Amino acid sequence: MAETANIIAPVEQEGTKSVVRAWLKKVGDAVKQDEPLVELETDKVAVEVSAPASGVLLSTALNEGDEAGPGVVLGVLSVGDMQASTDRRLPAGNTASDHALPIVNKEPAGSRRSSESAQHEQRLSPLVKRLVSEHRLDVGAIAGTGRDGRITHKDVEEHVARGPGKPVSKAPAVQSGKIPHDAMRRSIAEHMSRSVALAPHVTAVFEADFSAIIAHRAKHKDAYAKAGAQLTYSAYIVRAAAEAMKVSPNVNARWHDDFLEVFEDANIGMGVALGDKGLIVPVIKRAQTLTLQETAAALTDVTERARKNALKPADVQGGTFTISNHGVSGSLVATPIIINQPQSAILGVGKLEKRVVVRSIDGADAMVIKPMAYVSLTIDHRVLDGHQTNAWLTRFVEILETWPAGD
Repeated sequence: MAETANIIAPVEQEGTKSVVRAWLKKVGDAVKQDEPLVELETDKVAVEVSAPASGVLLSTALNEGDEAGPGVVLGVLSVGDMQASTDRRLPAGNTASDHALPIVNKEPAGSRRSSESAQHEQRLSPLVKRLVSEHRLDVGAIAGTGRDGRITHKDVEEHVARGPGKPVSKAPAVQSGKIPHDAMRRSIAEHMSRSVALAPHVTAVFEADFSAIIAHRAKHKDAYAKAGAQLTYSAYIVRAAAEAMKVSPNVNARWHDDFLEVFEDANIGMGVALGDKGLIVPVIKRAQTLTLQETAAALTDVTERARKNALKPADVQGGTFTISNHGVSGSLVATPIIINQPQSAILGVGKLEKRVVVRSIDGADAMVIKPMAYVSLTIDHRVLDGHQTNAWLTRFVEILETWPAGD
C-alpha cells in the first residue's frame, strides 16, 4: 500500500474564519514537496498550503467555498514515484469524492424531496447547506459547476441573484444588479458589525499642518528611494503615532472584563485598499523602535506585498493600533472609523489640501495658505476618556508640525 500524507490547514489562522478559495492542483496531479496545493482565504489574508511531501494528489476533503477550520484535513497525498500512473495510486473504483470527508445528510425524516434533490443534498458543503437553508431553495433546481457536478456557494449565490423561474445563464450575476459577497467581504461585514455592537465609539477631530513634513520629504525622498524605501506621508504618520503613545499609553491597550491590558510595543497596522475587494491591514511591529527610514522601508514592503496578495499570516497579526489613511481616496473627514477589534483606538487621516488659516506673524494675525488635513481618533469609550484622547491628538499633531527639517 502506498504511503499517504494528510494536507493540513494551518493551526494558527488570522481572521474570523477560513474558506477554501481554490485548489491549485487536480486529483491525480503530480506535486513536489513545498509546492502550493490549495489556497485558503480569510477576511484578512490569503494563505497557500503547500505539499508536505512529493507525490500525487490522491483526494480532496473540502471543495472551493467550504470552511476550513484550523488543523482540518484538506486532502490526502500519495507519497512515492511521481512518474507512475495516477491510476495505480487511486484504489480501483474510487474517485476523489470517495476519499473526501463524508457530509452527513441532516434532512429531517419524512420531508418530501425529489430523488434528485436528495442526491444533491448528500454532496453539499456546510457553507452551501447554510445558503440553501437561508434562501429556502430546492437544490435540484440549482446547476452545479463544481467538481463532479457539485453545487458550490457561487452556484447558489448566482441562482439567488437570477431570481425564481429564470433559466441558467452564463451571464454574470452583476447584470441583474446583484453582486455575490466573497469570503473577505462577508468577514469584514461581520467584524465591523461586531465592533460597533461591542464598543461605544467616540471620535475627536483635530487639524494638522503638513508644511514641516512636506519640506522634510522633499529634501530626503530621493535618498530614501535609492535605499529601497519610498518616503510617503504614511511613514511620518506611523512614527508620530508611535511617539504619541508616550503621553497617552492607554490608546495602545485592550479592554478585558476585569482589567485593561496596556501594551509595551506599538504594533501599528496601516490599512491598504484592495480595490472593490475591500482592505487589509498589515502590521508594522514595534514601531516605537524604528527610525523614519526603517518605517518607510517596512511600509514599502508590506504595501507592495499586500497588493500582490503575498502577505503571510504573521504580517497581519499582533496589531495594537490601526491607522486609516482614508484621505488618499478624497475624503476630508470620516467618522466614526470603526475600531479594529480588539484594539481600543483607530486614527483617521483625511485628504491633504491647501486651506486658508490664521497664523500669528510678527505679533499680528495674518491669513496664510497652508497644506492642512483633518486627523481623527476614534476611541473605545470604555477604555479612554476625552482628556486622554485629546492629549494623544495634541502630541500627534505637534510632532507632525514641528518635524525637524534636517533630521
